[in-house]
Amino acid sequence: MNLKKLFKQELLEQLYAPHLQCNACPLAQLGRNNIVFGEGNPNAKLMFIGEGPGRDEDLKGKPFIGRAGQLLSKALDALGLKREDVYITNIVKCRPPGNRTPTPLESETCKNLLLLKQIKIVRPRVICTLGAAAVKGLLEQENLKISRIRGKKLDFNGTILLPTYHPAYILRNPKELKALIADLELAIKLIHQ
Repeated sequence: MNLKKLFKQELLEQLYAPHLQCNACPLAQLGRNNIVFGEGNPNAKLMFIGEGPGRDEDLKGKPFIGRAGQLLSKALDALGLKREDVYITNIVKCRPPGNRTPTPLESETCKNLLLLKQIKIVRPRVICTLGAAAVKGLLEQENLKISRIRGKKLDFNGTILLPTYHPAYILRNPKELKALIADLELAIKLIHQ
């Protein structure tokens, strides 16, 4: 591991340390097992941000390891990118009960406490948001429609933001897999520009 990568990993660990028993939002009291901070290459050019941990993620403490995560990993692999090459996290780090969408308060709290700092440490060239909740939470715009903005380059504080469908949505709507693949191809193209 190169020095820059080690340094960024250390910064991420320092960021997480005070929040190992986080109680900053209501999710802390709603049955979480683990706080799922994120994982991957701390020096990644591509960062994925989802909505929140699901059941499998909450049990294991790792992001995107359930069926949706497996689909994302297979899609990346098919495009020549390994999961270890990217950084994966969520808007909220604790599982909302019943996998419900995080409330604006939960998203805002976690975003300000951790997510914006994760982005600042990793400094990706491209952020790919997975699903409507992720892009709405990051941009603080509740009226966004993922079907209208997916695959479009947006700006997030000088970083390219590329919204796409959540892999869980693709599992329910397999006909949209081509759209997800096209968006991932664009994200990979953008990190190499």
